[in-house]
Amino acid sequence: MQNRIHLSIAHLTGREQEFIQEAFDTNWVTTAGHNLDAFEKDLADFLGNDCHTLALDSGTSAVHLGLVLLDVQEGDEVLCQSFTYAASANPILYQRATPVFIDSEKDTWNMSPEHLERAIKDRIKKGKKPKVVILVHLYGMPAQIDDLLAVANRYEIPVLEDAAEALGSQYKGIRCGTFGELAVLSFNGNKIITTSGGGALVSRTKDRIQNARFLSTQARDALPFYQHSHVGYNYRMSNVLAGIGRAQMTALPQRVEQRRQINRFYREQLAGIEGVGFHTEPSPDFFSNYWLTVLLIDPAKMKISPENIRVALEKANIESRLVWNPMHRQPLFKDCPFYGNGVADSLFKNGLCLPSGSSLTEEELHRVTEAFFCVCCIH
Repeated sequence: MQNRIHLSIAHLTGREQEFIQEAFDTNWVTTAGHNLDAFEKDLADFLGNDCHTLALDSGTSAVHLGLVLLDVQEGDEVLCQSFTYAASANPILYQRATPVFIDSEKDTWNMSPEHLERAIKDRIKKGKKPKVVILVHLYGMPAQIDDLLAVANRYEIPVLEDAAEALGSQYKGIRCGTFGELAVLSFNGNKIITTSGGGALVSRTKDRIQNARFLSTQARDALPFYQHSHVGYNYRMSNVLAGIGRAQMTALPQRVEQRRQINRFYREQLAGIEGVGFHTEPSPDFFSNYWLTVLLIDPAKMKISPENIRVALEKANIESRLVWNPMHRQPLFKDCPFYGNGVADSLFKNGLCLPSGSSLTEEELHRVTEAFFCVCCIH
């Protein structure tokens, strides 16, 4: 059998060992050290917009810390995009708050400004003004930032921007991860760059990041003995893993371009198949890193479902993935409010992610499209 083609795996630069060795040579193999400081500076420099960053052990931890900093407490309501990964929503439950899920709009597949405002009005009418809005840039596609921020600002609700999949994406020339009151990045092994596991919290307010640093290291009071006046967390990234991140940052612009090239390849190769559409930038205002290339399959025209295609590709030892099952359809969140009109449900029914890792060779990409064509011919 041919080698497996993965959906998205780590793409190393060759310099990772150099920075890891620095941590060992200096004996900084804990949650402090030069690699952490340098990695956070590299991130802040890349994002621009006067941002400050804090490297953490995961993007999920960053979401949780963001909610803590925004004072989400038991009984509060948090508005969250429904069409996303569970890590966007689970931290709401950590705070014993209630998620209120918002449907997507058709252009970006991200949170609908229309349904967001409808939800805010209705929650206020019910006597419960939402505490925070969590918006997501799904698969690297920037959300409708201007419209979403306008709604949130109109009701004075802070935005926590989940840019876990969107490092390198831009909206109107500004990097994703710099629009919210706070923002989240992820460096999981399948992301556009990786630290093996890890994430970051981003803010334009230095005090916020300093507070997050305090909370992420068990919230020890500034005394010569161990005293704790606040609940703290063990969320800091290791200095060793930050070394991987430093090496990865040297290739980030190249990785973005490689993912975009892969997206262009699929568009060109699959252009002639009736019933195949793509997750696409709505206008020149949107610049996606195309972390994953995602198809929309029209079963009426294709005579085959995304799941049938996934299974057929799997038989060819090619990994693909159905898109996220909306949060409001998950058993965990079945009792949570939802505002929408079925866009996320339709995307889940018809969406399929293709292998998109930046290390894919041209030969492997042709294997994917040839296997895809075989599926189409059979049906």
